[in-house]
Amino acid sequence: MFQKTIAKPVEVVGIGLHKGESVRLKLEPMDPDSGIIFYRSDIHFSIPLTPDFVIDTKMATVIGDPKKGFISTIEHFLSVLYAFGIDNLRVIVDGNEMPIMDGSGISFVLLLKEAGLKSQNVPKKILKVKKAVEVRDGKKFARLEPLDGAIFDFEIDFPHPVIGRERFIFDFKKHSYTEEIARARTFGFIRDIQYLQSQNLALGASLKNAIGLDEHRVLNPEGLRYKDEFVRHKILDAMGDMKLLGYTIVGRYRSFAGSHALNHLLTKELLASKANYEIISLSEKLNTKYERAFARV
Repeated sequence: MFQKTIAKPVEVVGIGLHKGESVRLKLEPMDPDSGIIFYRSDIHFSIPLTPDFVIDTKMATVIGDPKKGFISTIEHFLSVLYAFGIDNLRVIVDGNEMPIMDGSGISFVLLLKEAGLKSQNVPKKILKVKKAVEVRDGKKFARLEPLDGAIFDFEIDFPHPVIGRERFIFDFKKHSYTEEIARARTFGFIRDIQYLQSQNLALGASLKNAIGLDEHRVLNPEGLRYKDEFVRHKILDAMGDMKLLGYTIVGRYRSFAGSHALNHLLTKELLASKANYEIISLSEKLNTKYERAFARV
């Protein structure tokens, strides 16, 4: 099994969630072992994708440097890169946030399909969890455990009549990401969005790029895409946040009421000791064993 990049450059224009301004996103192939590199074309600033460059996790995952520049809301896009097994890519953005598209990952799925995938003649590397690691915030937690496979297990509990307690266990296998996770949209409560907009945030938020909720119901005329779309979106976010590790994970991710902040702390905790993990270079003889760790889309 070899590393992957895209076959040709592609680009798209969308709206940024917080500033509400047009954002141009362009993807370019990169050589093997280059990793994922973000580039702010408006200020000529490159940002490697590693946990060390995460500078904020309050409302989204933000990477960069507080003084030099940053890129916000990268998690939906990274989730798709994780699922497609993209190892090397240049991500060019002409602003300080990724386009929100429809609030899910499906637009980025279509963008990668337009670009096509290119196998590179260098073995793929994966991260195998060797010891359980966990971070907590009261009852909330995020955990990684050893497993010969790749599972994302998420549970949420919102005191809202439409959401309540939901749990979804996502087992990576062929086509499963596009079918079960990619179309799950981000969501927000009207009371929160109104406050954020009063602070000049979430200016691009609308029912076209998020599930909107009042105190009793979903406000989107089309309703939900999945009956448990909320928790599925949490899995989409978690996959994106785990992509900060730079590798596809072989192991089990488990969370209750997790967040970008807990996910970031989890990546730092995992990397804190080499006893927690090992990086494996995949050869052909290992393909069968780890086949289920990669979504074939």
